[in-house]
Amino acid sequence: MVTYFPITQAGRDHLQAEVEQLKHDRPQYIQRLAAAAALGDRSENAEYSAAKRDLRQLEGRLRYLDKLLRYGQLVPTPAGDVAAIGTTVTVSFGPSDEDTYRLVGPVEASMAPSNLASDSPLGQALLEHAAGDMVVVHAPAGDYSVTLVAVRR
Repeated sequence: MVTYFPITQAGRDHLQAEVEQLKHDRPQYIQRLAAAAALGDRSENAEYSAAKRDLRQLEGRLRYLDKLLRYGQLVPTPAGDVAAIGTTVTVSFGPSDEDTYRLVGPVEASMAPSNLASDSPLGQALLEHAAGDMVVVHAPAGDYSVTLVAVRR
C-alpha cells in the first residue's frame, strides 16, 4: 500500500530546485572520481574512496528526493479562515509570548525555521481551528494550551 503525504507547492518547488542543483553538480563528482581512479592503485587511494563516497551520497540524495516528489500529494490552496496546511498562523503561548509559523506537511518542516509540521503535537492541535480559539496541545511532556491569534493564507 502506497502512503502519500501532504506537501505545499512551495515545498515541492524547494525539492525540485534541490534536485536540479544536484543534477547540475553530478558531472563534477563523476570527474573527480575518474581523476582519482586514474591515480593508480585504488586499494590505498584515499581520494578515490572519498570521491566514490561523495558520489554515492549524491546519488542517494537524488533517489530520496525523487521518492519525496513522487509520493508528495499537493495540497490545494487553503480556503476559509481555519488553520490548514499552507496557512500562516500566529500562536500565543502566554501574555507576551507570540510566535508565527507556517503550517506545512511533515517533509517540509526542516526547510525553514518558521515551518511547523502538521503532524507535530502543536501542528495537529491547530489544524481546523479558527483565530481566537484556545487549543489544548497534547505533547509528550504534558498538555498545555495556546491561543490561535491569527490565520493567514
